[in-house]
This record gives sequence, structure tokens and C-alpha cells, in this order.
Amino acid sequence: QPRRDTVRACSQAGAAGPAPLSKTLSDLKDSCWRFLRPHTIRGTALGSTALVARALLENPQLIDWRLVFKALYGLVALICGNGYIVGINQIYDIGIDKVNKPYLPIAAGDLSVQSAWLLVVAFAVVGFSIVVSNFGPFITSLYCLGLFLGTIYSVPPFRLKRYPVAAFLIIATVRGFLLNFGVYYATRAALGLTFQWSSPVAFITCFVTVFALVIAITKDLPDVEGDRKFQISTLATKLGVRNIAFLGSGLLLANYVVAIVVPFLIPQAFRSFVMVPFHAALAVALIFQTWVLEQAKYSKDAISQYYRFIWNLFYAEYIFFPLI
Repeated sequence: QPRRDTVRACSQAGAAGPAPLSKTLSDLKDSCWRFLRPHTIRGTALGSTALVARALLENPQLIDWRLVFKALYGLVALICGNGYIVGINQIYDIGIDKVNKPYLPIAAGDLSVQSAWLLVVAFAVVGFSIVVSNFGPFITSLYCLGLFLGTIYSVPPFRLKRYPVAAFLIIATVRGFLLNFGVYYATRAALGLTFQWSSPVAFITCFVTVFALVIAITKDLPDVEGDRKFQISTLATKLGVRNIAFLGSGLLLANYVVAIVVPFLIPQAFRSFVMVPFHAALAVALIFQTWVLEQAKYSKDAISQYYRFIWNLFYAEYIFFPLI
């Protein structure tokens, strides 16, 4: 009987055959997309698009639609850089991710480490090649600086993510200053202009740098369990989830207060009828979300929802930026 069962099972498996190619490709696409960490890709794409739009709105007479392809090359390079940084972090965080983020493709076993290495090397090579061939030595140096900071954040023996202050500074620098300054500089250069800060661009650079600091502080909230297990020192493991949530919300509220005050200090540079109600509404929404987190007793689901909400606020800032 056991032998007959074995033969029957093998016959059924043979009849089923290998997985269809379409399903294999679909699974591979899904793994690669999760590997890219979509929420970071959205932030990079929205940020770069908003900065380019702002530079064009400031100089409409210089708009040349032939530069659209150059802008798309730049966006691809930024997404490649983003993919390299988040990818190499996953390669060196497999053990932690199995506890904190088991849905990520390497931790879930959907993507091999060898394939992940091929992807991150390809991202770095493609991104660097695009930048060096299209945007000149200065932007290339900024791009390489971003890749370097992303590397020492995750890779031993540096692995600066173990040290809260260093980790915060790297995230704030890459996602805050380098992205905004670099994209605006490259866009003005493509328009044939020398670099010059405009008040709105200086505002968004400072605002997003502080916002990136908030993201750096709050990103560890859902990961406390794994960080403690692997002895990763974060503010969340040291000070507790509640204190860090209030710290992040407090910094972000201060950011919104400044954003509300700025158009009254420099009325000629900003549209107060956009800046004031927009940031006031986001501040109220943040207060409400923090209250929801408190009422939920800082459960894991509530913490994840709070962190996703922080990212949604980040996206909203870039979406409205060209209008301020």
C-alpha cells in the first residue's frame, strides 16, 4: 500500500508538471519589487520629480522637452542607487529580518543571497554609468558619496547602523540633503544655469532633512524585538517605543510649525494660502495618529500603521511642494 501511494503521488506530481513560466516570472518580479522596498522608491521618485518640477516652474522660458529623457535617466539612476542601498542592507540583515521583516524576499527564502548580490552590483554599475555619462563629475561625486554612506551603514566592519547617532546622520544626509540638493543642482545645470538656492528649495531641503531624521528615529519602532535579539542598539530599544514615538511626532510637529511660520516671514517667496492650511492639516492628522497609537497600547500592528503614516506624510510634502 505505501508503495502504491508513492507511485500515485509521483504520477500526480508528474501530471502537474513544473510551474508555468508566467508564474515563475511573476514570482521573480514580486521578489525583486519587495527587494527594492517600494515605500523608499516612492519617496525617491516623488522627491526627484518635485525638485525637477520646481526648477522648471522657476525658469519656464528655459524648458526644453528634449531634456525629458535626461530627467528619466536621472530618475533611473536614483532608483538604482536606492535599490543598491536597501538591497545591501537586506543582504547583511538576513537574521534580523527573519524576525522583524519575514516578508522580505531574502528572509522569506524567495530570493537567494547570490541573486541579491547580482542585483545590488547591477544597480550600482547601472546607476553609476548613467550618472557619469550624463551629469558630470560633481553630481557623480555626490552619487558616489550616497552609495558610500549606504555601504558603511550596513556592511561590516563599519555597520554604522549599530550606532543610533551615526545611523540618523546617514539617513538624514542621503534622503534629506543629497537627494534634494543633487537633483536641483543637476536640473539647473541641464537648463544651463549656475546653482543658486531659491527659498522654496532651501525650505524643502531643510524640512525633508529633519523629516528624514524623524524617519530614521521611527523606523526602528516595528523592529524592537529583532534588534534586541541581535543586540542592535537603537533609541527604541534603549528608551522604549512610546518615548520614541512621542519624540518623532514632536520633531515633526516642530517642523510643521516652522513651515506655517515661514510664509509670514518671507511672504514674497511662499504662498501662505497653500503653506498654512496644508501644514496645519498635516499637523492635526499627525496628532490624531499619535493618539491612535497611544490608544492601541503600542501594539505591533498599531506601530506599523503609525510608521506607514509617517511615510505618507513624507509623500504628501513632495506632492504639494511645487505649489508652495
